[in-house]
Amino acid sequence: QVQLVESGGGLVQPGGSLRLSCVASGYIYSISTMGWYRQAPGNKRELVAAITSGGITNYAESMKGRFTISRDNAKKTVYLQMNSLKPEDTAVYYCNADVIPQVTWRSSQYWGQGTQVTVSS
Repeated sequence: QVQLVESGGGLVQPGGSLRLSCVASGYIYSISTMGWYRQAPGNKRELVAAITSGGITNYAESMKGRFTISRDNAKKTVYLQMNSLKPEDTAVYYCNADVIPQVTWRSSQYWGQGTQVTVSS
């Protein structure tokens, strides 16, 4: 079994910062791309940022310059540093990873359970 567990969400004032973390665990052979998505009430889930195992990053346009994605391959962890947060960033943030488990030996996408980020004064 592969699990992704997020942490670091919470309530923050506009202009504030939060750092999300997501740890992958289980019988994992390798992890390629890891990323963060978010979903606000009434909206579709959307990409926030993604990072390959080699460190190549991709950001949604509205997050560029405010959010930074990084990862520690040895720890199987991906981070999302969020600065200059706005009320419209309020959403549930989900971790995503392309994983090859040692059980199946085939690449599959896995999702975390989500962590709530609320930006409000």
